[in-house]
Amino acid sequence: MDNFNAVLRFFLDQKATIGYSFMALLTLGGERIFSMVAFQCPCNHDQNFVYGLIFLLGPAAVLLVFGLFFSTKLWRVYTGCCLNPMKLCPRGNCFGCLRAFTSIFTGACVAPIMWLSVALLNGTFYECAVSGLDDNLVVDLFCKNKTLKCREELARVPCDRSKLSRDDRMELLLMLRAQSQILGWCIIIISVFMGLLGTCCKNCRSKVSYLQLTFWKRYSEKEKDLFDTFALDYATKLAERNLQSFFENKNPAPFPFPNHKAWEEVSAYYSFSRSEQYYSTLQRYVERADRDFAPEKRPVIDFEHGIEMS
Repeated sequence: MDNFNAVLRFFLDQKATIGYSFMALLTLGGERIFSMVAFQCPCNHDQNFVYGLIFLLGPAAVLLVFGLFFSTKLWRVYTGCCLNPMKLCPRGNCFGCLRAFTSIFTGACVAPIMWLSVALLNGTFYECAVSGLDDNLVVDLFCKNKTLKCREELARVPCDRSKLSRDDRMELLLMLRAQSQILGWCIIIISVFMGLLGTCCKNCRSKVSYLQLTFWKRYSEKEKDLFDTFALDYATKLAERNLQSFFENKNPAPFPFPNHKAWEEVSAYYSFSRSEQYYSTLQRYVERADRDFAPEKRPVIDFEHGIEMS
């Protein structure tokens, strides 16, 4: 049992790394499926570039949107900002707001960067896109010291339907693939060094020590897990109370519930301050001496602004 707990603890501690590794495997598998099943380069000058570029950048854009859509931090900042724009920059801290949005966008870029890296290392989409360019600089690069036939047949090289000799065709394919892989490695190297530099700058400017920062991360994870548990438990109790009142045809029993102001305060995006050494907006709220203890008499959603729930 101790060994099992040790293994379980290890996986829980490394869940971020495991998550990124799983994401990389999914990206690699998705790229291979796209290359073998869906992708068919048209091999003509008019369509190659657009077709190859869509397959190269389209999935990256979709993954970026998904990354933003599933970002809890983004919805903490964005929810309700149309009615209260100050939620975007609480306390007028524009620098903190910019830092929060940078963190959100950076986290959402992980999957798109993985896709671009894998797709460029494979080279299939890049070969199709670049071979369709009519730019003289690009054509001169690939067909330098070659006949005019090379210029005419360049777009057909990725499909192995060109009239060039086998040696010329392989030479052009190798050049296209080499460029694609160089770009792929450049993206990987730049991303790794930018991630390292960003982490170093963030830790260098940290207002807390390394161990306290580690504790803060642990606390945030545990608070989120327990909040989900408590929310499920209270939602179940509230549903049971309402159903019991409905089916038994009697007034509902009192049910203590946080008021709307409390929900707003604990839902705000939190950044550490030396003047308020709390680890979350929830801790800041519960430790306030002047907080409003008045519970919501009827725990319902305010439909004043036309909000509806399906």
